[in-house]
Amino acid sequence: MPWTAHGRLFVACTTPDIAALATAVLGDRAEIVCLAKPTEDPHFVDAKPSFIAKLNKADLLIEGGAELESGWLGPLLESSRNSRIAAGSKGHISCAEGLQLLDVPTTLDRSHGDVHSKGNPHYLVDPLMGLKVAESIAAHASGVDPAGATYFEGRLASFRTLLESKMKTWTAALAPYRGQHVVAYHNTWLYFTQRFGLKSELFLEPKPGIPPTPTHLANVVAQMKALKAHVIAVEPFQSRKTAERVAMQANAVVLEVTQYPGGLKGWDSDYIHMIDQLVAGFVSSLGESRSP
Repeated sequence: MPWTAHGRLFVACTTPDIAALATAVLGDRAEIVCLAKPTEDPHFVDAKPSFIAKLNKADLLIEGGAELESGWLGPLLESSRNSRIAAGSKGHISCAEGLQLLDVPTTLDRSHGDVHSKGNPHYLVDPLMGLKVAESIAAHASGVDPAGATYFEGRLASFRTLLESKMKTWTAALAPYRGQHVVAYHNTWLYFTQRFGLKSELFLEPKPGIPPTPTHLANVVAQMKALKAHVIAVEPFQSRKTAERVAMQANAVVLEVTQYPGGLKGWDSDYIHMIDQLVAGFVSSLGESRSP
């Protein structure tokens, strides 16, 4: 049996993508709750008092790390007074640990906007990063619940087989668009575009976390035309009106996407399904942008 008194592991996850991976690996041996809503900006989650009770009850806390939750998780964790999930305990998983993150700054300067000192924290839009996190969750959960180790490894193996098979499909689907530029509101899609051979270098934000200005947007339009970039990716908590205004001036299409399972209508809580939808959305929009 697990070490928990609840009969199965009670697992608190900070974001829906982590919760989806935990569900895939831990299955029926865990009760999983997610703190952030799939439509929320993960940097600015509404930290409700009810989160403290969930953290107090948790046997495992799984966070993205890389400072993604630094603006809201710390005080909640301290208030929960739960030594099982304190930083450094076996019940605390920071998924970014051990991963090769991108965009690690060489210097920290707040004039550059909301820069993360450990690198870009939106790594789970890369499915191979998702697999690494799933492996980490299985290993940590086995340490907390040794009796469930074989079960976790079996579910992990099934998840790995499916994801690796899907990788071939996803890569083939996006192959015709390799090298094309995708514009984003925030630098969310770096890992996804790099994995599948696209480019994501233009942003509606002038700097991370800084609202767009007319001058910056005019510059983005000019660069989009020069680079022949015709897709703007926008998440639910970002301004679609701003994206549509830029798209109209740059002869582009707006692609509504989400980094979280359940973040858009028709996107369920499954991680693989989320990547399916992401790939389908980018393929459709990139194909539309190439049409005469």
